[in-house]
Amino acid sequence: MKLRVGVLIGGISVEREVSFNSGRTICDHLDTTRYSIVPIFQRTDGKLFLLPWHFMHRGKISDFEHRLEHEAQCIQWQSLKQHIDFIYIATHGRHAEDGILQGMLEVLDIPYLGSKVFASAIGMNKAMQNHLLRIHGINVPRGIAVSPEQILAYSKHAPNILQAMDRARIGFPCIIKPQEEGSSIGISYVACEADLYSALYNACTTHHNKYQSVLIEEVLTGMEFSCVTLFDYKNKSFIPLPPTEIIPESHIYDYEQKYMPGRALKFTPARCTSEQTRLIQKTCMRVMELLDFTTMSRIDGFLTQDNRVVIIDPNTLSGMGPASFIFLQAAEANMSHTDLINHLIETELEHYGMLAPILEQERIDESMNTSTQKIRVAVLMGGDSNEREISLESGRNVVYKLSPTKYEAIPLFVTQDMQLYHIDQRLLVRSSTKEIAHDLDRNTHIAWDDLPTIADFAFIALHGGKGENGCVQGTLEMLQIPYNGSGVLTSTLCMDKYKTAELLRGHGFDVPQSYLLKRHSWLNDREVSIQRIVTRLSFPLIVKPHDDGCSVMVNKVTNLQDLNYALDELFAHNKEYAMIEEFIHGMELTVGIVGNLNPQALPPSQAVASKGVLSITEKFLPGAGENQTPAPLPSNILTFIQERIAHAFKVIGGRGYARIDCFYQAPEQSPTGQERLVILEINSLPALTPATCLFHQAAEVGMKPMELIDLIITLGFEEHRNIESIQQVQQRSQETSTL
Repeated sequence: MKLRVGVLIGGISVEREVSFNSGRTICDHLDTTRYSIVPIFQRTDGKLFLLPWHFMHRGKISDFEHRLEHEAQCIQWQSLKQHIDFIYIATHGRHAEDGILQGMLEVLDIPYLGSKVFASAIGMNKAMQNHLLRIHGINVPRGIAVSPEQILAYSKHAPNILQAMDRARIGFPCIIKPQEEGSSIGISYVACEADLYSALYNACTTHHNKYQSVLIEEVLTGMEFSCVTLFDYKNKSFIPLPPTEIIPESHIYDYEQKYMPGRALKFTPARCTSEQTRLIQKTCMRVMELLDFTTMSRIDGFLTQDNRVVIIDPNTLSGMGPASFIFLQAAEANMSHTDLINHLIETELEHYGMLAPILEQERIDESMNTSTQKIRVAVLMGGDSNEREISLESGRNVVYKLSPTKYEAIPLFVTQDMQLYHIDQRLLVRSSTKEIAHDLDRNTHIAWDDLPTIADFAFIALHGGKGENGCVQGTLEMLQIPYNGSGVLTSTLCMDKYKTAELLRGHGFDVPQSYLLKRHSWLNDREVSIQRIVTRLSFPLIVKPHDDGCSVMVNKVTNLQDLNYALDELFAHNKEYAMIEEFIHGMELTVGIVGNLNPQALPPSQAVASKGVLSITEKFLPGAGENQTPAPLPSNILTFIQERIAHAFKVIGGRGYARIDCFYQAPEQSPTGQERLVILEINSLPALTPATCLFHQAAEVGMKPMELIDLIITLGFEEHRNIESIQQVQQRSQETSTL
């Protein structure tokens, strides 16, 4: 019987969205040959729920939280041992990393991951940990603590606060941070005294129902780093991993830079000497010893220009998003996500005396297994478009979600000049295409002509540009390699939003009224261009490229000034056309569709935009956007929408899968007085990032992410060769195994 690993997700703290992202990654990569996965969600009121799998790949907790009472089993802490044997803590912040959760699990006698009560408690109290480290000779920033009472009566206490800053030799600019939070939450850079109070108050009230003390610290200069250290349970020693160098986009490395794909710049290993690397690692191991950290740590700091290591934030647990520091650094030691998670769990199981029986069973199983040849899938990611960072997220996720029993994944990075490079685990986990391009090994270059010799199938995880407009599709057709998604004609058609809308209108579909403006016309006579636009369309309007996606350069404009600015911005990016269309009022939806000749539309999602138009941040930053799946509409209307989407997919000749964005208008919203589905655009290669709507729409019909990826590949074989191709690969496998 497999060990039941409960993955605790959500929690009470302000970091619950980061926790959800971490928990999803852990569930995606837990070794299911060894463990049974039991996702457990903790709501903000502290209640625990066995989380249904169809909620696991949502983009935001609010997408499903209101459904927990009716669709999830509520469980008690006291009964937790009936459901699990071990807890993997994927919650962050208060009641997760501060000793509270650890104390609860100790009382319940439940084995768990990570440092124990004392280390967890002091690890979340920045003032106390700084004091302890300082008296043991570890460099920490100069700083003072300001109490909630001083902040709430700031006008009275301001002189004392400023005097204390002077005594501690802290001037402006300075760093403000809550005493007991993490993940860059509540942290700010204060340039002058006039901004001090608002920053202090924001940090003091970061937690929704509890005031806390705030630290004012000096601004450090030098190389910012984050260094992960593991514990080697076999040799009873620490394993320091190569530190990551962080180059923030602004004064501080904030929440958005941490979690938004492609933001900030990071180098792993850090660009410093081997002696400096050893100094960082030695200091971090010493911090672990002093604070009694076990199993792992992620310690942030600065290497100053005078070669001092200054520690700014020791963490007992690390965020575990797909491209987080712990995975970046473990990859340098040739550890995959699953390898790392296995190591962390093994470390704890050894501590609790639970590891030996598992290893013995694996030895028995391995002796009974026979080797089989797998289907080789080359996953193309990166590319030449504005969407290459999202493509990296999609491609990496596809690699991780290819069934390891059926497929051999071959990650291929596509450069901006469309060259192919095979990348290993250490490059695959990088958080931006710039980092990968910087460290490419030219010896790993692969010619397009060589693809048929290394792969049985090409999975295009590219978005926009040549990856989605028919060019890569044509290349793969010429090379006779099966691939996912639509063919050349449909791909090139769907990348031209204006032509797609014209085709759909001609087939009786409702699409927004629009006007296509040439760059040449705008630059030569903008007054005439504006007159033509306002003659045909009324404000508010949407301005967007006709050949780009993923919310790139999409703006809602309400007046002539905004229209001028949006068009100037778009044409400054060398776009030849701008598409201006009417703003549609109604419920914004996004609908996935899967199939070839008989496609099936998945349950529609309502996309909630905070500013009228979905931003790229709302689509891809954990916790920023909101989708309700299925959309809150009656079943007969959902059926109507799905039927229209399936028809549209057939009209454009779609194959495999797609995502169609649209608006539903009730009769009272529609200019015709009848309900309408207004189609905005068709994405022939939609994002396959961990929380994409396709995964949670598929989950509503009982399909897990790995199963969806498998279906997309099967449909690709079916369309581009024949389903017999899979059988031929499997036959090759059997023949190879008998040699």
